[in-house]
Amino acid sequence: MRNKRVLDRNEVLEAIARALEPLEFVHALWEAGAVSWGRIDRWSDIDVNVDADDDKAPEVFEAVERALTSLSRIEIKFPIPYPPSHNYSQAFYRLADASPFMFIDLAIFRHSAEDKFLEPEIHGPAVFLFNKSSVKAAGPVDRDAHVSRIIERAERLRLRYGMFGCFVDKETRRGNSIEALGNYQRVVLDTLLEVLRMRYFPLHYSFATRYVHYELPPKVVRRFEKLSFVADMDDLRRKNRTADRWLQAEFAAIDRRSLTQRMTTTCAPLVSPPAVKRQK
Repeated sequence: MRNKRVLDRNEVLEAIARALEPLEFVHALWEAGAVSWGRIDRWSDIDVNVDADDDKAPEVFEAVERALTSLSRIEIKFPIPYPPSHNYSQAFYRLADASPFMFIDLAIFRHSAEDKFLEPEIHGPAVFLFNKSSVKAAGPVDRDAHVSRIIERAERLRLRYGMFGCFVDKETRRGNSIEALGNYQRVVLDTLLEVLRMRYFPLHYSFATRYVHYELPPKVVRRFEKLSFVADMDDLRRKNRTADRWLQAEFAAIDRRSLTQRMTTTCAPLVSPPAVKRQK
C-alpha cells in the first residue's frame, strides 16, 4: 500500500493565489504569522490575509474554498462570527490531505479598513503573494501612544488583581481544588505574564502566550514555567504566594521611562513587506 501524499504549504498558497489574483475585487494576498518572523517549521499553520472590496468577503471565501477543494477535501471549516462592522472576516480550514497542524487561517480585510495588521514592528514584515493595489506596511508605531496604553492597561490589571487576587486563597481554604486552580491560572498567572511582557517586550504585551519562548529571557521563562505546573493543593498554595510576590514586584517596576527605553530596544526595523515571486 502506497503512503498517502501529504500537501505542502507552497501547494496550498499557490492554489489560493491562483484563485484570487484574477478577481478584480481582490487587491492583495499576503502571508503572515510564523513566516514573518522566520519561524516556519513542520508544525506551522498557514496565515493568509486578503485585501478585498468591502462587500466581497463571501465571494472571496467561495473562491478560496474552491481552490482548497481542488487539492483536498475540507475536513473542518471553522468560521469566526464577527459582527458585520468588523474590519475583517475570518475562517479556519483543515484539509484531509494535509497535516492537521497546517490548517489555513484566512482573514479577509475590508479594502477601506485602516488596520490590516501590517505594522512590521508588531506583526513582522508581511510576505505578499501578489499586491495589485500597492498595499503597504503601516507607518512606525507611535511609541508614546503605545506606552500610554500600557500604563493604562497596567493600572487596570493592578486594580483587577487587587480585587480578585484573593480568589485562589478563598477556594483553597474551601478545599475547592478546581476553582482554586482555575483562578490561579486566570487571575494570577495570566496577569503576571502580561506584566512580564510589558517589561521585556512591550510591543507584544497583549499577545498572551504567543511568542513567549522567543521574546522573554530564558531565565524568566523557566521561572514562570515552574509556577505554571502544580502538583497538588499544597503546591498550589506555595506557588500562589511566590507568584503574588513576583507580580507585586513587577507592578512596582512599571514606569513610563523604562517602558520607553524597552520600546526602543525591542522595536523591529521598519521594512516594507516584500512581494513573493511566483511561477504562474
